[in-house]
Amino acid sequence: MNEVVENNDNSKISFKDSKYATGRRKTSIAKVWLKKGSGKILINGKKYDNYFTRDTHKMKLLRTFEIINQPTDYDVKCNVKGGGLTGQIGAVVHGISKALLLFDSNLKSTLKKEKLTTRDSRAVERKKYGHRKARRSFQFSKR
Repeated sequence: MNEVVENNDNSKISFKDSKYATGRRKTSIAKVWLKKGSGKILINGKKYDNYFTRDTHKMKLLRTFEIINQPTDYDVKCNVKGGGLTGQIGAVVHGISKALLLFDSNLKSTLKKEKLTTRDSRAVERKKYGHRKARRSFQFSKR
C-alpha cells in the first residue's frame, strides 16, 4: 500500500509495509491498515478522539492494544462506513484484532479470550407484519 496519510498536525504517516484487515459489526464495515509505529490512530482522516467522542468508544478502541501490552507500538489508518458509532467502533476493533494476528499469530489466544477475533453477528431483527415492532404486538382490546 503506497498511501501517505497527512495528519492535521502536518506529520505524514506512510502505510507502505502495513497489514490490511476488514472488520464488520451490524451494518458497519471497517477497512483497517496497521503498521509498526508510534500509536497514531486515524479514522476517516480524523484522529480517533475527534471521531469517537464518547469515552466508552475510546476505551473499546484502546482496549485492544492494552490487552496485548503494546499501547503505543502500532499506527492505525481506518476507513469505516455504515451504521452508527457503536457499530463502527465494533467494526474497527474487529479489523484491528484481525490485522494484529497478521503481525503476530501468538496473540490469537489472548485476543480470542476477549472475543475480539470473531465477528459479532448480532443485528436488528426485522419487523413482522401484524406487529408493532419485531416481536411487540399491537395492544389487545377485548371490547
